[in-house]
Amino acid sequence: MQTPTLKIYFMDDKNRKEGRYSRIADQLDELLKKPGNTLSKMATIAAVLHHKMDDFFWTGFYLLEISDLIAGPYQGPVACQLLARNQGVCWSAVNKKETVIVPNVHDFPGHIACDGRSNSEIVIPVFDDQQQVKAVLDIDSTKLNSFDETDKKGLEKIVAMIYR
Repeated sequence: MQTPTLKIYFMDDKNRKEGRYSRIADQLDELLKKPGNTLSKMATIAAVLHHKMDDFFWTGFYLLEISDLIAGPYQGPVACQLLARNQGVCWSAVNKKETVIVPNVHDFPGHIACDGRSNSEIVIPVFDDQQQVKAVLDIDSTKLNSFDETDKKGLEKIVAMIYR
């Protein structure tokens, strides 16, 4: 009898998270209609996500500049300013051109630890109009297993607003 109760609990949690992403996307849709450039859009997205999502410890963008990933707009503790090429979760997302979810960063080969308190991570590539990766949205949590498919879908929808 407990198993169905637990299953219902997780479904409620998933539905709650989906609803939160939907409301955030609606809010960002309105905010990003106002004049601004790519950096101001990224700054707005990072701020809204960081303050509206419970377990987001570090929320920000790394910009792909020539062959480097450099810190862009972010919220949270001090970031690594430059990420070593082809190492870590952010570069994995750039090279694969897809979202990468890491339940435990300590198990990820080549993980770049900008802050030792981070335990799980999700990185979403940001594509321009020509489907070229221009940046990544990087989100860290101090908890293990913080990110799932619901986060992936919600965050991919949000980063798609940057270059529309």
